[in-house]
Amino acid sequence: MPPTIHYTAEKGRGEVCLIEAELRETIQKRIMVLDGGMGTMIQQKHLQEEDFRGQEFKEHPKSLKGNNDLLSITQPEVIYSIHKEYLLAGADIIETNTFSSTRIAQADYGTEELAYRLNKASAEVARKAADDVSAQTGVKRYVAGAVGPTNRTLSVSPSVERPDFRNITFDELVEAYAEQVRGLLDGGCDILLVETIFDTANAKAALFAIDMLFEEAYEPRPIFISGTIVDKSGRTLSGQTGEAFVISVSHVKPMCIGLNCALGATDMRPFIEVIGKSTEAFVICYPNAGLPNTFGGYDETPQVTASHIKEFAMDGFVNIVGGCCGTTPEHIRAISESVKQCQPRVPQKDVFGDFMLLSGLEPFRIGPYTNFVNIGERCNVAGSRKFAKLIMSGNYEEALSIAKAQVEMGAQVLDINMDEGMLEGPVAMARFCNLIASEPDIARVPLCIDSSNFTVIEAGLKCCQGKCIVNSISLKEGEEEFLKRARQVRRYGAAVVVMAFDEEGQATEIDQKVQICTRAYHLLVEKVGFNPNDIIFDPNILTIGTGMEEHNQYAINFIRATRIIKETLPGARVSGGLSNLSFSFRGMEAIREAMHGAFLYHAIKDGMDMGIVNAGNLPVYDDIDKELLVLCENLIWNRDTEATEKLLQYAQNHAKGGKKVIQTDEWRKGSVEERLEYALIKGIEKYVVEDTEEARAQTDHYPRPLHVIEGPLMNGMKTVGDLFGAGKMFLPQVIKSARVMKKAVAYLIPFMEKEREEMMATSGESEDTDPYQGTIVLATVKGDVHDIGKNIVGVVLGCNNYRVIDLGVMVPCDRILKEAVEKKADIIGLSGLITPSLDEMIHVAKEMERLGMRTPLLIGGATTSKTHTAVKIAPRYSCPVIHVLDASRSVVVCSQLLDEGVYEDYFEEVTEEYEEIRQDHYDSLKERRYLSLVQAREKGLHVDWLSQPTPVRTQFLGTRVFEKYDLRRLVDFIDWKPFFDVWQLRGKYPNRGYPKIFKDKTVGEEAQRVYDDALRLLNRLINSNSLQARGLVGFWPAQSQGDDILVFKDDVTPTSSNPIATFYGLRQQAEKDSASSEPYLCLSDFVAPLDSGVRDYVGLFAVAVFGAEELSRDFERQADDYSSIMVKALADRLAEAFAEELHARVRRELWGYSAEGDLPATDLHKLRYAGIRPAAGYPSQPDHTEKRTMWSLASIQEKTGIGLTESLAMTPAAAVSGLYFSNSKSSYFAVGKITKEQVEDYARRKEIPVSEAERWLGPNLGYDTD
Repeated sequence: MPPTIHYTAEKGRGEVCLIEAELRETIQKRIMVLDGGMGTMIQQKHLQEEDFRGQEFKEHPKSLKGNNDLLSITQPEVIYSIHKEYLLAGADIIETNTFSSTRIAQADYGTEELAYRLNKASAEVARKAADDVSAQTGVKRYVAGAVGPTNRTLSVSPSVERPDFRNITFDELVEAYAEQVRGLLDGGCDILLVETIFDTANAKAALFAIDMLFEEAYEPRPIFISGTIVDKSGRTLSGQTGEAFVISVSHVKPMCIGLNCALGATDMRPFIEVIGKSTEAFVICYPNAGLPNTFGGYDETPQVTASHIKEFAMDGFVNIVGGCCGTTPEHIRAISESVKQCQPRVPQKDVFGDFMLLSGLEPFRIGPYTNFVNIGERCNVAGSRKFAKLIMSGNYEEALSIAKAQVEMGAQVLDINMDEGMLEGPVAMARFCNLIASEPDIARVPLCIDSSNFTVIEAGLKCCQGKCIVNSISLKEGEEEFLKRARQVRRYGAAVVVMAFDEEGQATEIDQKVQICTRAYHLLVEKVGFNPNDIIFDPNILTIGTGMEEHNQYAINFIRATRIIKETLPGARVSGGLSNLSFSFRGMEAIREAMHGAFLYHAIKDGMDMGIVNAGNLPVYDDIDKELLVLCENLIWNRDTEATEKLLQYAQNHAKGGKKVIQTDEWRKGSVEERLEYALIKGIEKYVVEDTEEARAQTDHYPRPLHVIEGPLMNGMKTVGDLFGAGKMFLPQVIKSARVMKKAVAYLIPFMEKEREEMMATSGESEDTDPYQGTIVLATVKGDVHDIGKNIVGVVLGCNNYRVIDLGVMVPCDRILKEAVEKKADIIGLSGLITPSLDEMIHVAKEMERLGMRTPLLIGGATTSKTHTAVKIAPRYSCPVIHVLDASRSVVVCSQLLDEGVYEDYFEEVTEEYEEIRQDHYDSLKERRYLSLVQAREKGLHVDWLSQPTPVRTQFLGTRVFEKYDLRRLVDFIDWKPFFDVWQLRGKYPNRGYPKIFKDKTVGEEAQRVYDDALRLLNRLINSNSLQARGLVGFWPAQSQGDDILVFKDDVTPTSSNPIATFYGLRQQAEKDSASSEPYLCLSDFVAPLDSGVRDYVGLFAVAVFGAEELSRDFERQADDYSSIMVKALADRLAEAFAEELHARVRRELWGYSAEGDLPATDLHKLRYAGIRPAAGYPSQPDHTEKRTMWSLASIQEKTGIGLTESLAMTPAAAVSGLYFSNSKSSYFAVGKITKEQVEDYARRKEIPVSEAERWLGPNLGYDTD
């Protein structure tokens, strides 16, 4: 956890605590109410020009009608009466009449000099109304000073021709906002509300001004922030998503954050939900009364608006509600009544506690399991000749293409540097940043504003609406200047890079680097109030290979210092400029890239989080030529005094080669239709393009390209579908057929597009008819990365003439539903492999019901079941929800759902079947008997540890990483049965399993063919090093305590107070047969108890096969679905084989507790050995969150690159992890169903809410949570 932050730069916290304390106390008890639209009420008064002018402004040269804010001076009683109406209608908080009271907005009326007075007068009117009603009702009311967005924008150019032009500057906005806020505070406001934010950069200027005033002159007040989502895209006018907006303004620690205006409550719902999930602040929401009608008015009644807002309240989204445009005191009265009995939202604590949060137009989170972050380096005038030449010649638009290329090549943050003696740095920086803001493809990523001149840094920060990184500040000019700059960086809302420089100069030695970074860390956290997660240290990557002996240790010093910094400065990140390392080898790009790849490989393992790199030119460590790699590592690790000379010698020559393959066939004598059908059935793609062209050229048969698809191609695929349905073709063959079909269609598409354009040009419309049976949207749900099964379903449906839109993996609910609506999907299919995916599927079903959708929903994937679908998902959606067991069933289900003649009967049949399943499930819960947790523990496995052989000490403690494991070692360990299951090839007794399946009369021949294809591809992948296996094993002293396993350092005496990690266990509770003597197992039973006096150990492992996803995508791009699925299936099998082979080594060598010889693969697959390797999320410990402990304990992400998604699926998908137990009595078991008593006990031990435990353990709950 990051350390506590102590704020010492702020003044007068006493009074602000009183105001905040009052508000917090109320907000935690009930939902508070904000007022409604001031402009709406003023319009109802039908005031004329003379009313706006009053006596004081009778002779003003410009028209003043419409300047609502001026009424606080000329008609204060009108504004007072409106405030009072809202207060008596139930508003707890009223906004001042100052939405446009900056000198910028008032300039339209020629009244800019009145800005301060307008704000002070408006605040005084609101203050009086609030105090009067407080006295009248006995309930305290509050005044929020409304700070509007102005009528200018920092992020968008008003000129199409000049995208870098702005008609306002950050400094002008800060000055105007400071003047406004002074008036509001002097007038007596309790709260400052920065609202209707359509451009976050404007809001940051307002927050900058507020923070400056709080530091210099005023006691702080609570800050509320409210953005505006302009349409259903979920973005502000300046392009930010809701989450990016929250990240961009959270540096001021607002008390409340939310949304208002633009949308009605109905359309605002998904976006206010996102805001709530992204912040620890309270949430405020005050929508319009629906959308405006044709005449700009609002028709939504108070009851309708209130009912929508009540939904938000009931769903726990909000703390403060009110109204914006079109709402009146009647709306506020209805809203107040509707939420009176609703509980307020409970803000999440520590939402992203250990994450660095950055943003461009989109959020970017850097957490414990984030891979290395590439900061693109090419937009640097000092580091890129091309970029420098373009900037120096004024060709900024062309320079922008370099930025775009960096993002496209993988840069997650973009570094911008304009430090060149002939450039006016601040101007160049501002211009380029403004241009970036006009390019959404670039602006979506955060920027790193890079300069040694702080004025240039500020120029960049003033142009960025997102949360940037500042690169850099340092202590070289002393503490006072360091703190001054750090405070400014924090005020701009940026993260900061601190260079390892101090008053003595640049740190080159390890202890210097660590000492400077430690000193800077404590200054930033304790004196400036920096969040430790916003601190990045650059311990100086310096040049090696210079020929100077004192430089030889520079790479080692950086890596060693990085490790110490990460271990001793919680929350801080480490970065570096990679190009410095290889500066001695300028002009030798192959050498430089290899050095960078090798250096990063080692630096990342020791904690380097990010680096300024050329994102497109980083080689994969395993792809570096082996001879070159040795030379680079000798230089990096200072192993060879002649390393530089040897590298220069190596650079003198290099060579590459290739090969090609030819095949022939004789079936070419039939008609073009016969040839196409034959090619589709046999999966032969060699001639399909020329045959398709021949058919297209026969315009008498096929007048349009579409007719070729509808005719011979679809006829061929219909035959394929029929053969598959009859069991005469098998899935691998179908996949090959789809590959041929895709190639033919891809050839015809340009002709179809040309034809469509011609038809539309002549007739104004297209006569295309849809040749498909239906459109199906498929997605692996949010948090899950597994997609083999889904891909197969997609191919099978495609072969049966369905249009399949595959959204990929980790797809959030809102995108699934948005795509389904936009693509007019007839069916939505959800897939998932891990348990948390089940919850996401429930969420999707709920959202479909809430949105009134009618689209049938299909559920599939390894973790799903018909029972879970019937009990948990189907009741959430009133339209068909159907579990699909495998690809072969999907066609039948889809055809019945889309056949109007059978749809109703089929839906009724499924509904009745699922109702029976639900009833059986609930009956089983009633009938099932459970032991109490105390009884289950008493009947657990109790080993007599003193009479047992002493547990064997492992051969080493800590972790051992296997960098590039020999895949050939794994082939003999492959369990082929699951491989055939992927292809839905299942032999019948006695020919089940491998290798007996080859003898099966039905599937044997095809199984042999697929197996042969697999071996050919496997050999190719191994020989070409296209797949890489990496893994890790770790061992630690361990003792059990109750149902948990405590893990210790080697050098300590184990006690309950000094574990470095705890693995939490779950125990079987479902009552067993009375005649059974089987114990009620928990994994902790297999480890010696803490009080036994017997020293024991536990191990863990994580292994993965990398490269399959990239290869799969390559095959997909070649329309080769068969190989795409095959490579993933092989990677999965290799990962499992890796786990099996490594476990054998653990038993024999690495732990050495077993004297077993080489067991045959069949014995291994049947678990005929001592010890077990259970995985988190599987039957023996079904809680996936235990992976977090594994990853933290062994630094798995950092050491292997194996990551975890938010739902704790492993990435890459071909990965296996688990714990090792050596005890001879250890065995695999299923925890099964458990009672609420155990769930509550488990949640208490893990220190998590019971609801969270229930969410992760859903399939194991022996009770209903609904």
